[in-house]
Amino acid sequence: MSQPIRRALLSVSDKSGLVEFGRFLAEQGIEILSTGGTAKALVDAGVAVTEVSQHTGFPEIMDGRVKTLQPKIHGGILAIRDNAEHTKAMSDHGISAIDLVCVNLYPFEETRARGAGFDESVENIDIGGPAMIRAAAKNHGDVTVVVEPEDYDRVKQDIIENNSATSDKLRLELSARAFARTASYDAAISGWLAGEAGAAGGDTKGAEWPKRITFAGELKQTMRYGENPHQKAAFYTNSENRPGVATATQLQGKELSYNNLNDTDAAFEIAAEFEAKTYGAACAIIKHANPCGVAVGGSLVDAYRRAYSCDTESAFGGIVALNRTLDAETATEIIKIFTEVVIAPEVDDAAREILAAKKNIRVLTTGNMPDAGVGGLMVKALAGGLLVQGRDNEIFADLKVVTKRQPTDKEMDDLRFAFTVAKHVKSNAIVYARDNMTVGIGAGQMSRVNSCRIAAFRAEQAAKTAGDNESWAKGSVVASDAFFPFSDGLLEAIEAGAQAVIQPGGSMRDAEVIEAADKAGVTMVMTGMRHFRH
Repeated sequence: MSQPIRRALLSVSDKSGLVEFGRFLAEQGIEILSTGGTAKALVDAGVAVTEVSQHTGFPEIMDGRVKTLQPKIHGGILAIRDNAEHTKAMSDHGISAIDLVCVNLYPFEETRARGAGFDESVENIDIGGPAMIRAAAKNHGDVTVVVEPEDYDRVKQDIIENNSATSDKLRLELSARAFARTASYDAAISGWLAGEAGAAGGDTKGAEWPKRITFAGELKQTMRYGENPHQKAAFYTNSENRPGVATATQLQGKELSYNNLNDTDAAFEIAAEFEAKTYGAACAIIKHANPCGVAVGGSLVDAYRRAYSCDTESAFGGIVALNRTLDAETATEIIKIFTEVVIAPEVDDAAREILAAKKNIRVLTTGNMPDAGVGGLMVKALAGGLLVQGRDNEIFADLKVVTKRQPTDKEMDDLRFAFTVAKHVKSNAIVYARDNMTVGIGAGQMSRVNSCRIAAFRAEQAAKTAGDNESWAKGSVVASDAFFPFSDGLLEAIEAGAQAVIQPGGSMRDAEVIEAADKAGVTMVMTGMRHFRH
């Protein structure tokens, strides 16, 4: 247990709850030191404050850049109270102990999120704040550090229960929170500066990866469990200003699970590939992070029906992502089967009323669609380390027809669509498509040939469900996320009925595969860019 708190330093950017907290401290007989806007807010509320410059005998200089970087401040925070040498130094130099430090930082993350320029962003990098926080957190045996307004009530209650002091347990917990806050703050700054310098974290093309890289997140949700009930899980958000599950508003439904969030993110990223101004309405239906149906249409309900028709069996209990405002007609179709999550930029009032009848459907709005072409980092944990890469934010490198037969305009349109979808299917990925809708998808197989067979089977089943006698793969196009290493996979697709093929190319046997395509009279386009997804 530390000594009673006699002096506190308050310097906050976020003034939520500040006046109430300051008033409580003053009522406990605690002297309050403060700076700038914090001091003004407290004084205006009738709370007595000693300005830091008055306490240190040194004025704020350099537009406020230097105000708390003073021995009388840091000595007062860092002094170990039962260390005789420390107490003598305090006495010799007129340093008074500071027992509580309440600091939150300049709003750097918020400044970057609203797209501020370079100079303004730099000015919102806090220096004195992190220094005080770290000093207080280091000396948590004697000093209480508070970095979040949400902790004010805990501190107040602890002070009341411990005769104007705070408990060892609370100070230790707050110390950990403080170091986590400064670490996340520095991570945001270093990531931004790396991007400005052209290094990883921004545009990764041709850039050198930094020697050290940091990642940070803020707890958004503690989950009941992870992928499976025996795994603990939580959802953290970062400072990436990208519309999606992290920024979405949940309009209704149960709390999102770990798997819900993962699948919803996958669905929304596919929908984002089909920008509404270019493609019109688009819908992606996801199950276990793989699309079971994707389509564009003349209307949203048309896009949904077409996507659903690709695999009506797998769509049950799936995730539906849309690229424009959800309307009543589409909502009416969606609720005909059990759906876990619906995510869209907006949901109109009529659609909300319809969805409300199904209380368990989780409905999310994002306000906008993410830009599928924007960069960023993707991280995967390994034993003892992290794999870090740039987001797969491109689709084609250089489209090149490599067969004797040229694709028709309609075939080329479908080929582009199919390859875009294939980018989001787990490897090995095969996608059959017709008229800008998927008709068969093969995902996550060890053999590309088997992916071709599974996708063909799905196309047959889709046709049967629709009452058609002929497989929907007949006359379709087929996309492969990576090259055909042999002609066997291509021949499976041709046998299923594909008339046009799109693949990256680059195999040692490209010539053999092209020859097989020419022999069958199908057209083939190579993209020069593969899209493995594991």
